Parts: sequence; C-alpha cells; structure tokens
Amino acid sequence: MSWNVMRGNLMSPTPDTKPARFLKIGLVLDTSLDPADGVQQYVVMVGEWLRAQGHDVHYLVGETRERDLPNIHSLARNFKVQFNGNRTTIPLPTSRRKLRDFIQRERFDVLHVQTPHHPLLAQRLVLAAGQQTAVVGTFHILPYDWLARWSTKALGLWLRPSLKRLDALLAVSPSAAEFVGWAFGMEAKVLPNVIDYERFASAQPYAAADDRLNILFLGRLVQRKGCRYLLEAVTRLNRSTLPPFRVTICGKGELMDELKQYVRDHDLDDIVNFAGFVSEEDKPSYYADADIAVFPSTGGESFGIVLIEAMASGRATVLAGNNPGYATVMAPQPDLLFEPSDTQELANLLTHYLTDDQARTQMARWGGDYAKRFDVNLIGQELVDLYERLLQDRNV
Repeated sequence: MSWNVMRGNLMSPTPDTKPARFLKIGLVLDTSLDPADGVQQYVVMVGEWLRAQGHDVHYLVGETRERDLPNIHSLARNFKVQFNGNRTTIPLPTSRRKLRDFIQRERFDVLHVQTPHHPLLAQRLVLAAGQQTAVVGTFHILPYDWLARWSTKALGLWLRPSLKRLDALLAVSPSAAEFVGWAFGMEAKVLPNVIDYERFASAQPYAAADDRLNILFLGRLVQRKGCRYLLEAVTRLNRSTLPPFRVTICGKGELMDELKQYVRDHDLDDIVNFAGFVSEEDKPSYYADADIAVFPSTGGESFGIVLIEAMASGRATVLAGNNPGYATVMAPQPDLLFEPSDTQELANLLTHYLTDDQARTQMARWGGDYAKRFDVNLIGQELVDLYERLLQDRNV
C-alpha cells in the first residue's frame, strides 16, 4: 500500500481474511515501552492486533516496568536523553552474546524494528537474526531542529550493517519517507500510523458542566507542541460576538506553570481549564467532548496520530499546525491547517468554527469518515501481507 490510503484507494480486507500461517513476530523498540508516546502507541496497537489474529507476538524493548502485556522482553537498561524536542531514553550496552543467544533461541519469523534504532540494541538483534527471519523497519521521525537532522544522518552511517539486512523499510508518512531517503539513503514505502477506530468512534463524551462549546488541546506541554499559541489566539477572540465556549488543556509538561500564569495574567481563568495528564483509557471521551480540537505543533511530527484520533470521534473539527507531518495527514482539507506562530490566523479559524455550526458539523463528519482509513484492521492486514511476501521471498 502507498500513501493512496489518504486518497481512499485502500481496499478493506474481507471479514473472513485468514493468515496463511501464524507467525512468531518480534517488535523491536530500543526505548521503554512504558510511555504512551506515538511510537509506543504504534507498537502496542499493532502488536495486540497481531496477537488477536493468532500470531505469537513478542516485545523486544528497552527497560520496561509498567506495561502489563504478555511476552515483554526488557533487554537493556536505559538512560534518559533529550532528542528532537522530546525526552526519551536510549539503551546502555548489552552483551552481544546475550542478545545473540536470545535471538537464536526464539527463532522469530519476523523482526519488526522501529527506526531510527540504536546500534547497541536493535542493530545487534537484527544482525543476530538467522536467514529464516524477515526483517522490517518502520521509520517514525522528522527532525525538529538541525541537531536532530544531522544526528540522524550520522546515525545512519553507524547503522549501515543492520540497514543492509532489512528486507523492507516503511515510513509513517511521505515526509518521513523523504527524510529517511536523505538521512539513510534508502527508499521507504509509506504505510501510515494506526488507530483503533471503533474505540474512538464509540466513545461517550464527559458530561459537560454547561452547554458551552469546547475547544480542546491534548498533548505534552512543551515548546514544540504549541499550547501557548492556542492561548494567545484565544486572547485575540472577541468574546462578546461569540457563542459561549471553554478551553480544555489536557497534558502535562515543563511549561505547565508558565501556561497557567499566562491564563491568570490575561484573565482567562473563567474559560480555560487545565485537566492535567489524560490516560489512554480516558482520551477518547475527551475527544468526544470536543467541538474543536486544536494541535498547534511547530514541527518534529512525522505523522499526527492525535489528529486522526480526534477525527475518529466524529464530533470535533480538527485544526492542525502547518508542519510537514501534520500537512500530509490534512492534505484533503488544507484549509484546516494554520501557521502555529500566526495567532491571528488561528483566532480567525476559531471564530469561524465557533460561529458557523454547519461548517463545524460538516468538518467533524468529514474527519470521522476520513479516520476510518487508518483503522488497525486495515493497516494491520497490510503488514501481515507484507510479512508473508517477505518470508516467501526468503524461502525462495
């Protein structure tokens, strides 16, 4: 499948689709599986869908303590680093013999590596795999700054041995595919991120305390996610000409105190509510409670899974910062994009969708229908088909 999934050309598998055989699959992630960040969501969503289809799924990960899933193998201790505008972890060195013995004992049919990966864990696992194992990589990042861009380029040289071993390389968006071509010198096929569509589409909204329209931000409270720009746009609104509304800020992060101070300084306390961290279990209900969902990220986004999750509710108009990852997701409706730092542009969009009920309902319905194309049942079947083709090629 190509990015034609965005254009509606993806054919859904028939309900009675069965795998040619059940596979033993190792999903490889150098960092911890504990956080609920985008890559971890992808790994768990894909892994548990594969398990539900009958495949034997194992998670080959960095130090993981909190996830309650079968077959988690914590293969390295990790330490914290700052990279690409995020706090993450990378693995400490692990014995080559230990990793080689593990791979030879388990004899996976498929290793599916989340990349860019680390030379001291994922690369060693890939190089230890036998010839019976198909190796797939999925590339997940776009650079937020020059340091991430050139660091990834340099990392590609170090990863050359394991990159040569890949049977297929995927990217979650066209912009990610373009970047991996520059950084790794390799061509990647685009296969987008996934959601559990039904979980979001069937969610019930939280009972609102009043009948005000709800503007939602959900994400980490860090610089690149752009929550400050939303608040600045809200201060530009002429509230006397608008229907009553409220702003719900979901998330935590280093800017929490600064953002709360901004709300106090600009007399927004009566309309802005900081809901704090929202669990994966509660997230669908927050989306279902939104009339307008705003994601003003300035960059570093390879896809935009939050956009699709919010759309899947079928209730919210989704407005997105015009960065490359979000722009590819929003390609069918570019008028829903805005320059995050142009707070007047965002204020104009908010005014339009707060005052035009028909336009808001129309965009919400479009998003609900569009999000179906990213359901894990569709993309997951594409992955299984790819695994099978690669294994057939290896057998030949």
